[in-house]
Amino acid sequence: MKVAFVGKGGSGKTTLSSLFARYLYAAGLPVLAIDADINQHLALALGMDEVEAARLPAMGADLAFIKDWLRGDNPRIASAAAMTKTTPPGSGSRLLRLVEDNPIYARFARLAGGVRLLATGPFEDADLGVACYHSKTAAVELLLNHLVDGPGEYVVVDMTAGADSFASGLFTRFDLTVLVTEPTTRAVGVCRQYQRYAASFDVAIAMVGNKVTDEGDRAFLRQQLGADLLACLDQSEYVRAAERGDVRPIGQLEPANRHTLERLRAAVDAIDKDWAAFQRQTVEFHIRNARAWGNAAAGTDLLGQIDPTFALAPSVLA
Repeated sequence: MKVAFVGKGGSGKTTLSSLFARYLYAAGLPVLAIDADINQHLALALGMDEVEAARLPAMGADLAFIKDWLRGDNPRIASAAAMTKTTPPGSGSRLLRLVEDNPIYARFARLAGGVRLLATGPFEDADLGVACYHSKTAAVELLLNHLVDGPGEYVVVDMTAGADSFASGLFTRFDLTVLVTEPTTRAVGVCRQYQRYAASFDVAIAMVGNKVTDEGDRAFLRQQLGADLLACLDQSEYVRAAERGDVRPIGQLEPANRHTLERLRAAVDAIDKDWAAFQRQTVEFHIRNARAWGNAAAGTDLLGQIDPTFALAPSVLA
């Protein structure tokens, strides 16, 4: 399952995504964490020290390598330069498994608190004023388009804050999108806005309250969100310690908050994996991007990259 954590700035989406990834890892489950947030704090939240975190290889800085490896010998893709972030896999493309060794993991993945982590990388000085962060997250979109995750495997992605998470087709690459909200009117309003965006594309949503201090906060979230509220994460000394750099074993997390992670995993596991919808959305957003800007940028019709005989699913690994 592919799970994204989304929320307004300061909502705690990085905190929740790191807790969930560490909870899965502690349970002995295969998990891949991806930092797709411009602030790049997931490594620290997972327990990596600042020196190691600063040395994380940036996928967004090496798109040519990623594209060239993923295209394999797909005859519909003439070169790495001809690929865009939405280029779908086809016959001859290389596919990724979550649990394996491959050149992309070898080049970019590092262990953070035992969890395998990939990072898009931060803005560089050369990017300021001339590029948007989608040029970095393109690496994540390509990777997820070519990733075949199996039963009991989890991809946990910390997305960019704010509505920018919905500014590319990346938001459709997940089996569940977790909207993280604080118990405030503004935060709930932003959460509802995200929910409307997602509903237009049949994206599964779960809402989790964060920074809940008392029953009043909990009652407010229940009143505002009703049945859409999956669970709440209480104000936590464990989390406060982690934010000071003291990342303790996940077993020391408060019981009520561990129960929230258990409920979240149960919600993820209850989803029926829909590979047909994933493929349909992959093609739909490639067509959108090709017609909007891709064809003009590439100087060719990118719709020719769509392989009508190919559909991503575990069966193609055979």
